[in-house]
Amino acid sequence: MNTQLIIFIISALIIGWFLYIGFKKRGVKQVSAAADYKNILQQHVLFYQRLNSEEKEHFNERVKIFLEKVRVTGVKTEIDETDKAFVAAAAIIPIFNFGKWSYRNIHEVLLYPGSFNHEYELEGAGRHISGMVGNGPMQNVMLLSQQDLRNGFLNHSDTANTGIHEFVHLVDKSDGSVDGVPETLLPYKYAVPFLKRIHEEIKLIGEGESDINQYAATNEAEFLAVAAEYFFEQPAKMEEKHPELFRLMEKAFSEEEIF
Repeated sequence: MNTQLIIFIISALIIGWFLYIGFKKRGVKQVSAAADYKNILQQHVLFYQRLNSEEKEHFNERVKIFLEKVRVTGVKTEIDETDKAFVAAAAIIPIFNFGKWSYRNIHEVLLYPGSFNHEYELEGAGRHISGMVGNGPMQNVMLLSQQDLRNGFLNHSDTANTGIHEFVHLVDKSDGSVDGVPETLLPYKYAVPFLKRIHEEIKLIGEGESDINQYAATNEAEFLAVAAEYFFEQPAKMEEKHPELFRLMEKAFSEEEIF
């Protein structure tokens, strides 16, 4: 065997070894990241905490698939794995009981450090928006306040969750219109009583007779999103205070007969 061939073989072995080590290290990082998501979800996400072991594995897999398809990007802010886990959790929670349903109308979530205005500006007047489903040039993009996204999962004492709110709007939008009736999930036989209950509850909100956030009285679409925040964050409280609405929300987000 000549010298050049020996050198070639040795070089190939060395390169192969380093490539193997590199791939192995990257694999360890991927497993570690997945484990971190599980820990984050278990520590902070109430919906996830209520699931059994099998359901948690299913949730973890849905989170992984979502983050493979949808980018999470910080705008003038640094984001971390917790932010990504919270975005994915907010996306999966409303559709968790619909295993065959996935988002086809989003490819990126932009996280702003705080609230913004309708021109997506972080300075100046009108900065009261904490979440928005994009339209026009921002089609298939969601904008969220990083601060409000985090508060939604870190504060367990209220019924608010900005991330869930915006993803429910996205689910609602999937049938072509944001009207408070997610036809892709809600069977027709429940749509009429659901709308009737919405209008009754909006009247109670206006009269100061409901503990549901007043923003829900804006229109049917906002009612659905606000009620979904309440339903997923504090289901026992909603069942106690709003039993009829609770049962309708269960039908909207738990029925699989449409498949």
